[in-house]
Amino acid sequence: IARVPVMVDSSKFAVMEAGLKCIQGKAVVNSISLKEGEAEFIRQARIVRRHGAAVVVMGFDEQGQADTLERKTAVARRAYDILVNKVGFPPHDVIFDPNIFAIATGIEEHNTYGVAFIEAARWIRQNLPGAHVSGGVSNLSFAFRGNETVREAMHSVFLFHAIAAGMDLGIVNAGQIAVYDDLDPELREACEDVVLNQRADAAERLLALAERYRGAGRAEKEVDLAWRAWPVEKRLEHALVHGIVDHIATDVEEARLAADRPLSVIEGPLMAGMNTVGDLFGSGRMFLPQVVKSARVMKQAVAHLLPFMERDKGAQAAKSSGKIVMATVKGDVHDIGKNIVGVVLQCNNYEVIDLGVMVPAEKIVETAIAEKADIVGLSGLITPSLDEMCHVAAEVERNGLDIPVLIGGATTSRVHTAVKIHPNYRRGQVVHVNDASRAVGVASALMSHEKRAAYVADVRAEYARVAAAHDRAEQGKSRLSLTAARQNALRIDWDNYVPPRPSFLGARPIPDYALADLVEFIDWTPFFSTWELAGRFPAILDDAKVGAAARALYSDAQKMLARIVEEQWFRAAGAVGFWPANRAGDDIQVYRDEARKEPIAVLHTLRQQIMRNNDRPNLALADFIGAKGVADYIGAFLVTAGIGEDAVADRFKQQNDDYSSILVKALADRLAEAFAERLHWETRLMLWGYAKGEALTNEEIIAEHYRGIRPAPGYPAQPDHTEKATVFELLGATDGGLGVKLTESFAMWPGAAVCGLYFSHPESSYFGVGKVERDQVADYARRKGWTLAEAERWLAPVLNYMPERMVASEAA
Repeated sequence: IARVPVMVDSSKFAVMEAGLKCIQGKAVVNSISLKEGEAEFIRQARIVRRHGAAVVVMGFDEQGQADTLERKTAVARRAYDILVNKVGFPPHDVIFDPNIFAIATGIEEHNTYGVAFIEAARWIRQNLPGAHVSGGVSNLSFAFRGNETVREAMHSVFLFHAIAAGMDLGIVNAGQIAVYDDLDPELREACEDVVLNQRADAAERLLALAERYRGAGRAEKEVDLAWRAWPVEKRLEHALVHGIVDHIATDVEEARLAADRPLSVIEGPLMAGMNTVGDLFGSGRMFLPQVVKSARVMKQAVAHLLPFMERDKGAQAAKSSGKIVMATVKGDVHDIGKNIVGVVLQCNNYEVIDLGVMVPAEKIVETAIAEKADIVGLSGLITPSLDEMCHVAAEVERNGLDIPVLIGGATTSRVHTAVKIHPNYRRGQVVHVNDASRAVGVASALMSHEKRAAYVADVRAEYARVAAAHDRAEQGKSRLSLTAARQNALRIDWDNYVPPRPSFLGARPIPDYALADLVEFIDWTPFFSTWELAGRFPAILDDAKVGAAARALYSDAQKMLARIVEEQWFRAAGAVGFWPANRAGDDIQVYRDEARKEPIAVLHTLRQQIMRNNDRPNLALADFIGAKGVADYIGAFLVTAGIGEDAVADRFKQQNDDYSSILVKALADRLAEAFAERLHWETRLMLWGYAKGEALTNEEIIAEHYRGIRPAPGYPAQPDHTEKATVFELLGATDGGLGVKLTESFAMWPGAAVCGLYFSHPESSYFGVGKVERDQVADYARRKGWTLAEAERWLAPVLNYMPERMVASEAA
């Protein structure tokens, strides 16, 4: 399942229409225009709208391409009016491409092309509400092809101004861009003159300067210590912005001796430096890893001042922007994202009270009351945490509080917040926060006496629209009864297939696994996502926007990873096992031995109930196992690479080094996933041996080009986290002896752990169950020995109906 829209790109509309019919979820059509007239434009737009896709609209009409500001805005205004008012397109699904043309070509008419696009972007965002702006950036520098240094600089300068004007999407060559602030000042100025058409001779000056860079490669930067001669206030700002801790104690002490009191150092140069960090982060010229490094410098500076402040009895505490109580909710152990958000908020002068992980609702509410908190922040990763967040919101309401509750975490969403959490807290307001970069803006709006009322009103109106749209969308989806879905199950030809037998039966513990053997199996892309750096590895290292930050982060990660492995900072362990198994309806019965008499465990699966308009089956994991009479098998695994990780992370935290604390947790998480990938590889080639001839690269393994699957309970193919308990029982891990325990919400502790099942059949594949109906939930409850209410609790995120208890609660 793609987490980002699929863009369908073709010069033939019929090809794009065929593509739309094959795509589930959101798509973007690139592109349509008024080139062939209004009637054809409307016809194509209606087809795109019918498929629920967004659309790129080129700056093109019957007269040709729009090349001036006046033409660009006129075409955009006309297209917007047609799409929004005649076709009924949601404005936020309209993406204008006002045409980026080559500049500095030697032709005078071309000199205005760059600034015309930038001003058109500004006009579109100000006058066409909701619409987006995109463009093909590499066109801009076509006149300098072959001179990559100049092209990079032109793209960087152009994007800096275009993004500020409102451009929010773009097609760029990741290898042809540089960080704006790192550009040679002379080259940057020349590019500014060309892009903004600030001088009549701008093109000639850039052309002359370009000769200096022709064929030049990227040289490694020398360490520049000239800043050490600056005044102490400037040195402190430089250290904060660049995350340099080497001289911080010396510089802070110098500033303290020159100040009237220690607090003045915090309120003066240190806060000034952090304000600069906040401005750079907000404008997109600084990224999350750099901000966390800045926080490390700030914390160490404050730690140096604290003893002096305690002696200064008359000193007042520095005034904060607000007090925020944060917690990972009960039953959940994941805190990397929460920790990052906390650091970013602290960098912006918020006082953060972090209650840690697995925090009960009662403690969150009690702390909020006792500390007179201005905001509560809730975090969670596993799906049961979504239900717990609803409970916390209800407890905040019951206790009469009227403070904002921020919702964040990988499984959370704006839709879930609007539909499920918001109804539990009518007195105050819940707000879903996508990522750390948005947290400060949200908190600032909620803390502002002037902005808060309007902001809350906007959020409530938005959530009402989101909830209504969600209801309409769900009502419009056709789903099958459980009986009909089972009739459309996958039919495997078991008569002509002999299931391979594993090399052993039963469970085998893995008490200690060499960390060094896991490194080559690391998937680095999610690592960068943790730090909110978007892009696939290794291309992200040369990314147009985040490449410099990604390279610095990757370098730090490699250095720490080498120490983790060499010094054995923490330990990897786990278990793997295989058993005879057979399908029994939508369940999988697991046997001790080949006699296959009484099952020692039953694995329960859920089936897709979406109505198909093609010949695709409605899958359940049980479909991939043979029924009675077929000598089939199933595997299970549990791995962790986080035994001892918390002690290491805490040690860094005590040293006021949040950056290293978060980094070590993120690396432990990657090593655990690498362990799962490595063990699956060993299973395919040796332990089960059903793919002995496999010769895949790590990239192909990450892309899941292998035979068989390793689905995990709590994920799309089996959304029920409680199935982890059966995996633990089969592997003999229920007592925590393997180093991993289950929480009451069936999260694994430590968080750097993975468990799941192994299926070997060539037709087994990953899929998402999607939403389920009441008939399947009732059937599942019967098979699990649960009440209907218990089943509805654990399956809450995938229910396609509102349980009666929630209906009654809303009515009340």
